Amino acid sequence: MNLKEIITIAAVATITAVGLTYAYWAGYLFPEYLTIFHAGSLSVPLDKLSEEFTSAHQRVRIALESSGSVDAVRKITDLHKSCDVLAVADYTLIPELMYPEHAEWTIIFASNEMVIAYTDESSYSAEINPENWFKVLNRSDVIIGRSDPNKDPCGYRALMVFQLAAIYYNNPSINASLWNHAKTTVRPKSVELLAGLESGQIDYAFEYKSVAVQHGLKYVELPDEINLS
Repeated sequence: MNLKEIITIAAVATITAVGLTYAYWAGYLFPEYLTIFHAGSLSVPLDKLSEEFTSAHQRVRIALESSGSVDAVRKITDLHKSCDVLAVADYTLIPELMYPEHAEWTIIFASNEMVIAYTDESSYSAEINPENWFKVLNRSDVIIGRSDPNKDPCGYRALMVFQLAAIYYNNPSINASLWNHAKTTVRPKSVELLAGLESGQIDYAFEYKSVAVQHGLKYVELPDEINLS
């Protein structure tokens, strides 16, 4: 082996070693995976947080798995799937459904409130306001959207809003009329109603305020006695 061949082999070995070292520290060879089951309403903030986290910790790969909060819990308790972080829209689901076998502690990191989201194309969008919203929603040609109360906290919170509105406005018929509204669209999770709003298939959807803001939707703010803030 002549000197030129030795130099070539040494150069290749050095470049390979440097490349492997960089790949190792950058996380390309043996990345660490972080799995997060989360409520659909948390998709936007978790996407942003994941970008910031992986930028600071390049060896980490984050897998985000969105669903309704109840379904997220059931993935662990019923389907025996594992995750590193569980982020739900109703923290009480964790102690109620997961203690003590599947979880030992929770952290409350944010609060929210219920609103009625809509667009300029929604029927009667120029009329609806915090005083008459239940009258507008009860019109026979209005299509209401809410999520499944058996899968998503936003869904059972919408039903709670109906009940509280009946008490607040001293009108028992509000609860039954909104609950049984003929033109009601129900989806597994509240964020799945957004496409219907934007396409005009749904006029009004019960959403968290954070979701309405994140997606640039108009919304009716409800009285504090009703909005579950």
